[in-house]
Amino acid sequence: MKDELKLNNIRSNLIRQEETIIFSLIERAQFGKNQIIYKKNGIPIQGDDSAFMYYLLKGTERLHALVRRYTAPDEHPFTKDLPEPILTPMVYEWPIKKNNININEKILNTYINEIIPIICEKEDDGNYGSSSVNDINALQTLSKRIHYGKYVAESKYLSDIEVYKKLIQEKNNEKIMEKLTNKDVEQNILKRVELKASTYGQELDVTNPIYKIQPAIIKKIYKDYIIPFTKEVELLYLLQRID
Repeated sequence: MKDELKLNNIRSNLIRQEETIIFSLIERAQFGKNQIIYKKNGIPIQGDDSAFMYYLLKGTERLHALVRRYTAPDEHPFTKDLPEPILTPMVYEWPIKKNNININEKILNTYINEIIPIICEKEDDGNYGSSSVNDINALQTLSKRIHYGKYVAESKYLSDIEVYKKLIQEKNNEKIMEKLTNKDVEQNILKRVELKASTYGQELDVTNPIYKIQPAIIKKIYKDYIIPFTKEVELLYLLQRID
């Protein structure tokens, strides 16, 4: 098994991503909800009726596409019809099976409609540019972590090929999900991210800590969204695995 598919290496990678996710959410939480940035023509853009945040997201991803970001198996754009890279393509063996799984539309809608309302206290503070830039960072970070479920699924598949192959052929989604789930690991993740959030997300006042985001909110985001979405990607990947 390739090193990047060894479960310990995957877990180490996911643990490192936790800090990035927590910090990105903390950064976004310092601004208001600023719902106007998600509405078409909310902030007029000359020659374009896109919502302001989407306009910046598309521009950012177009630039990243030019330097090959989305040719990597662990990168997934929110934007369609991106330009071809201007750099020479890199030749390397993919560690996972090539696939077309991308749930970024679901991640984006959940982020705007469910995550932003629980991490941002103020309604509109006028910081539209800063909010959008932090949104893009948070969205790309969440997408990378959630789609890393493909690596998790491939590693688990290779560790028990015959059983997984049988379940996939039967399209027994319930049993596949049951086999993918490790409750102890999930509980450890939730405890760890809550502890990290309480450490990184508070003002340095020992007697009366003030949290930029309540640690329980970070735990909820992992429990209700990040972990379930990752497992959804794992399932979708396995259903394509032996086509």
